[in-house]
Amino acid sequence: MRTLGNIIWFLFGGLICAFGWAISGLICCVTIIGIPLGLQAFKFASFVLWPFGRDIDFSGMGTGSFLVNILWIIFFGWELALASLAFGIVYCVTIVGIPFGLQHFKFMKLALMPFGAEIITID
Repeated sequence: MRTLGNIIWFLFGGLICAFGWAISGLICCVTIIGIPLGLQAFKFASFVLWPFGRDIDFSGMGTGSFLVNILWIIFFGWELALASLAFGIVYCVTIVGIPFGLQHFKFMKLALMPFGAEIITID
């Protein structure tokens, strides 16, 4: 099921989203200060490309990651999380879109706290 979900996701928007995140990561990596933000954008790109069968693990988050996540939430995270929430609600209106809406809810978690988060494969 996850392979079929990933193929449908890839064809109907996943590739475009991942490409957008990758371009954002490249733009952020132009400056030395933006490199950590660019790395998080690359994390988003890899997760958005194939989201089915993967989840986010927050167990490796330390104090430094927590503090940087607070700054991330203030400047970037809340907008990204609200966008993912809105897309998730829109997708969940129909029965067919519920699996895709749930993926957007996972993106919302990563959008709020990307530093220290690890993307894991679910068996």
